[in-house]
Amino acid sequence: MQHTPLYQAHVDLGARMVDFGGWSMPISYGSQISEHHTVRRGAGVFDVSHMTILDFKGTEVGSFLRRVLANDVSKLQSEGQALYSCMLREDGGILDDLIVYWFGGERFRIISNAATCTKDLAWFREVASGTAVEIDQRKDLAMLAVQGPRAREIVAKSILHSKKCLALGPFFSTQIGNYMLARTGYTGEDGFEVILPAKNVCGFWEALLKHGVVPCGLG
Repeated sequence: MQHTPLYQAHVDLGARMVDFGGWSMPISYGSQISEHHTVRRGAGVFDVSHMTILDFKGTEVGSFLRRVLANDVSKLQSEGQALYSCMLREDGGILDDLIVYWFGGERFRIISNAATCTKDLAWFREVASGTAVEIDQRKDLAMLAVQGPRAREIVAKSILHSKKCLALGPFFSTQIGNYMLARTGYTGEDGFEVILPAKNVCGFWEALLKHGVVPCGLG
């Protein structure tokens, strides 16, 4: 069973831990209903460091991604822009869903699911074989989803102290120091997904909790 850098923090908070795609992850910290309402009314934080983070670069990366993804990455016209898509088999069948970010030039980042990491990475590498495309799995990074109507304000004003955060449009990302902030998520509420060095995630987590963000499980 794999653990994220926040595993002990979850245990210390009394989280109910379950097998989630081969990772020991918190399903809840007590009441899933209470956590649901927190995200709808305030701000909650989810540890999603089990997700697969892949960086792509190279002179053929655009054509490569247009081949393996259902959505066309040429739609990404502004640096930091993101789109939701699926990765496809040769016959058009769906392998996984994901979000792809364009960092400008010939650089992209894809966030896909943990349970399908091995087969996703194998398929990407198989299709990229013999092309000018480099694929880097970023195991050095962690990821948090800070979601809810108060999430962006707390992250921007109380933790990162950056107006740049609040100016970020939906489905756009930006880099602030070692932190990648993306105005994306899967909760149906506004907020940020934050990708940062794994060595820094415990401190960031504690800062969120200090400012009233409530830990939420994946249930």
